[in-house]
Amino acid sequence: MSDDQINIEVDGKSVKAKKGQMIIEATDEHGSYVPRFCYHSKLSIAANCRMCLVEVEKAPKPLPACATPVADGMKIFTKSPFAIAAQKATMEFLLINHPLDCPICDQGGECELQDLAMGYGRGVSRYNDNKRVVKDKDIGPLVSTDMTRCIHCTRCVRFGEEITGAQELGTVQRGENMKIDTYIEKSIDHELSANIIDLCPVGALNNKPYRYSARSWEMIQHETVAPHDCVGSNLYAHVLRGRIKRIVPRENEAINETWIADRDRFSYEGIYSPDRLKNPKLKVNNEWKDIPWEQALNIVVEQINSNDKDQISLLASPSSTTEEFYLLSKIAQGLSVNNIDHRLRRTDFSDQDNDPVTPWLGTSISDIENCKSIVLVGSEIRKEAPIIAHRIRKSALNGSQVSFINSELSEYFFDVSSFMSGDILESLCTLVSALKIKLSNGAASIESASAKSDDSEMIAKSLSSEGDTLILLGHEAINHPQSSTIRYLASLIAKATNSKFGFVTEGANTMGACLTGITPHREINGTPRSNSGLNTDKIKECNSKLTLLWNSEPNADVPNFADKKENDASVIAFSTHFTDNFSNIADLMLPIGTFAETSGTFINCEGSWQSFNGVSSPVHEARPGWKVLTVIGDLLKLDGFEFESSLDVLSELREKLGKTETSNNPEKYKNQSNGNKKASVERVPMYQMDAILRHSPSLQLTPEAQRDSKI
Repeated sequence: MSDDQINIEVDGKSVKAKKGQMIIEATDEHGSYVPRFCYHSKLSIAANCRMCLVEVEKAPKPLPACATPVADGMKIFTKSPFAIAAQKATMEFLLINHPLDCPICDQGGECELQDLAMGYGRGVSRYNDNKRVVKDKDIGPLVSTDMTRCIHCTRCVRFGEEITGAQELGTVQRGENMKIDTYIEKSIDHELSANIIDLCPVGALNNKPYRYSARSWEMIQHETVAPHDCVGSNLYAHVLRGRIKRIVPRENEAINETWIADRDRFSYEGIYSPDRLKNPKLKVNNEWKDIPWEQALNIVVEQINSNDKDQISLLASPSSTTEEFYLLSKIAQGLSVNNIDHRLRRTDFSDQDNDPVTPWLGTSISDIENCKSIVLVGSEIRKEAPIIAHRIRKSALNGSQVSFINSELSEYFFDVSSFMSGDILESLCTLVSALKIKLSNGAASIESASAKSDDSEMIAKSLSSEGDTLILLGHEAINHPQSSTIRYLASLIAKATNSKFGFVTEGANTMGACLTGITPHREINGTPRSNSGLNTDKIKECNSKLTLLWNSEPNADVPNFADKKENDASVIAFSTHFTDNFSNIADLMLPIGTFAETSGTFINCEGSWQSFNGVSSPVHEARPGWKVLTVIGDLLKLDGFEFESSLDVLSELREKLGKTETSNNPEKYKNQSNGNKKASVERVPMYQMDAILRHSPSLQLTPEAQRDSKI
């Protein structure tokens, strides 16, 4: 037996436990359930509810299992008459003021209090006085409150203090008058705040958009994956008669633990927006008319066949599935179309030949917590990837030095070691100078701009410390007009300090796009094209005679696209939603399914392939994207489009790719200055990053969205 193991006895069985472990952790490991309300494995010990009382030999009174550490030779009884009596007494006390409104409570059927009351509650209450009533609090558009049901477990309070760092809720007053309240009159305003819905063991905090729309036992639970950022948080979709009613987290310790971002939870509303593209539409005399799918597909094929291949371009959203990317790439290859890209917001392509084939985080998502120093360059990480921001906060709380090199200051809810604000390129030059790195590859012009500062010295010192260090480039750095130089300097710093180097990539599937050849200079698996095509910027400038937009909206997803479209150019859009941007620029629109209406695969920023099935019925005439592309490939008489399922598409791709390994190849980067002196890039609001988010009414009512709308 190792030194950290001790022998204990649980309900008459001899078992081993770790030193310092709480009784409830040991009993959970060995299958002896102890009832609880306030205890949660991700939160600190509060011992508020006393529901977990157990009998311990020689102890004069029952002890809380969540707050009592094990000891060698300890004998624990979780189901003895003494323990059961204590648990029943606690339950009776908790039910004194709890309203009998289970039939109308959204938590009914999955309520921890309801379940435990069945096992430990009395048939008849002995309490005859008036029950207390607590006024409900309006805490925003995402979470509804019924505070009379609250049992003061304080899970929601501890979540704000320990997980988000934003202390939005707290306890006020004492005894009978104690209640959970906001510290000040405001909405909860953190990108992870809605996780308190899942944490609440009763019906005090509920999903506001979902309220009164379904009962838990009516819905079917399906596994899926979040499509809004590079993390790919694991989700459960709860579906009633083919329609998603709510989204909840699916536990995956390696990726999202037990949490999900608010946008992953509530974006499903956008699937059922009135702006969904319901049928194929053709513009005739500047008016839109619904047409059958067969006619629409024939027009697509006719348009492709009637244009020169070098006059055809394709722009695809980085949040499309890997299967869709592969089929798009296969069609482009079959037609010899090289003007294809997924980098919709990028502005600097000067060093694209050295882009990594598998742009990734540089470390696993979970290992971020173990880094001793983290430097984020050009990243508004809380908005770009909330779960990664959460991991970084945990790292900071564990003693890591976290620094930022950003154009603007932001709030992070942990102690930031250093913050260099202003021009990102100049800040990196300053850091290069502090580290005494010799620049090469024609970088003498930027070397003169470098001058040491206190913050640069502190960042240099933190990167030179013992332990794992990590440098991450975010969306602003990736899309910066001088991104090649920024990437080059960051890679030099990483090499000089022996740091890991990675990207917080855009969309849900940037790696999938790169691997499948959705770039103008590379085919599948990074094979260089014999004739390089046009990148996104060139496609917009050159006005291809035919542009295909896949799951991307002009202006909203492809900046300035509409401004550069000529009258004689045709645009065919495969889209989930119909907006004014499409109305003014597109000529033909075909409705494709959202992530919830199709099967597919996302490859997240750590290189994990996560496949999922369609969980809801397609809205109106929308069709899964991979099916639409399969039919188009067949109508174009291209070889190899006899697929019966998305699994067949994925299998063929995996066979072609073989074994893939993630690598950012930082040693290959060059300083390829493109002469663009623009200092910054326009930031995309957190709830405007894709069409589904833009059409979610509850998310657009949040304080975050309201602030963005005023910018």
